[in-house]
Amino acid sequence: MSKLDNVIMMAGAVILFAGLMLQFVKMEYAPYIYIAGALVFAWIQTKTGYYDGHNMVLKRLKKQQLIGSILLVTTGLLMIVTHHNEWILCLSVSAVLQLYTAFRIPHEEEKEK
Repeated sequence: MSKLDNVIMMAGAVILFAGLMLQFVKMEYAPYIYIAGALVFAWIQTKTGYYDGHNMVLKRLKKQQLIGSILLVTTGLLMIVTHHNEWILCLSVSAVLQLYTAFRIPHEEEKEK
């Protein structure tokens, strides 16, 4: 990942987190801020996350990371559509997938070298 991609991804994560915090205090525009951050974060992850090697574990982890990114964006949509807190379940699953792949992918890449 290039330095610019890393900066854009971190900015997306900060915007995503700001939207999440605003959602907890029930701001009307919070889901839109969250979605903007989630889209930027997911876009960079998808752009830099392609793996074309032969390691099946890395392929699976990259797919899980993609699913986590999709669930991040889906969480924002659920914030808009639902009037209760169903979006928290989607966010929780996404967070678990993102956290798991954040630790496992570098470990598997190091083993591959």
